[in-house]
Amino acid sequence: MADLWTIMKYLILGLIQGVTEPIPISSSGHLVIFRDLFNVMIEGLSFEILVNFGSLIAVFVIYRHDIFRLLKGSFAFITWKKQKNRQDFIFMIYLIVATIPAGVIGLLLKDKIGENSTATMVGYTLLVTGLALWIIRNLRGRKQDGDLTFKDAIIVGLAQATALIPGISRSGATIVAAMLLGMKQDTALRFSFLLYIPISLGVTILSIEDIVQDPNFEFIPNAVAFIASIIASYFALKWFMNIMRKGNLKYFSFYCFIVGILVIIFM
Repeated sequence: MADLWTIMKYLILGLIQGVTEPIPISSSGHLVIFRDLFNVMIEGLSFEILVNFGSLIAVFVIYRHDIFRLLKGSFAFITWKKQKNRQDFIFMIYLIVATIPAGVIGLLLKDKIGENSTATMVGYTLLVTGLALWIIRNLRGRKQDGDLTFKDAIIVGLAQATALIPGISRSGATIVAAMLLGMKQDTALRFSFLLYIPISLGVTILSIEDIVQDPNFEFIPNAVAFIASIIASYFALKWFMNIMRKGNLKYFSFYCFIVGILVIIFM
């Protein structure tokens, strides 16, 4: 039976993952910082897999209408060749293409990436994230869903792959790349988070065996972290969508600069 401190530790880390996953400040980086700052360690991969799956559920709930529309439209185009649904089918293809870089690199380097990450390293990568967000702070693109290209999908996919490095925000990297390519803010946001779904779902499915065989797995603490990550991710993403509409990305840039510098100096 888990003690109260263990449950609280999982709850706090689940909330940190949930809040920081949707917004462009790197969830993996913040977990490393918290781990080093408070000397809090969680053995095994089950925790990380479950809280990421919690964030995935929140993203799915928020974008469920887009997901069902794309699936329905793609099926209609493939089955009945309905040209009005061609755009949905092409958008789905681009999501699949953009998933490949992070999927391949993650599989090849899954035992190397992040295993020796330190808070100091995260401090420097947060500065990189902050700089990228500062560069796009005033961009207002014109590309909508139907204007995307194969090249756009590849570049955004490569940007997502860089987020395998703790401190490089996944949402930040993909949104920065998308907006540099000329996408409108809502298109960049939608493509970024729909792109999160296949990569996160794939990691979860491939890791089911690891969870089942994890000797350190504790049901109650992990369940608490899982639920916390769903709730925190849902409200954080809703908040971030409002921030994007108002064009206030610079505040996330300031945050990354401040936290990055403090971490480098004091940790």
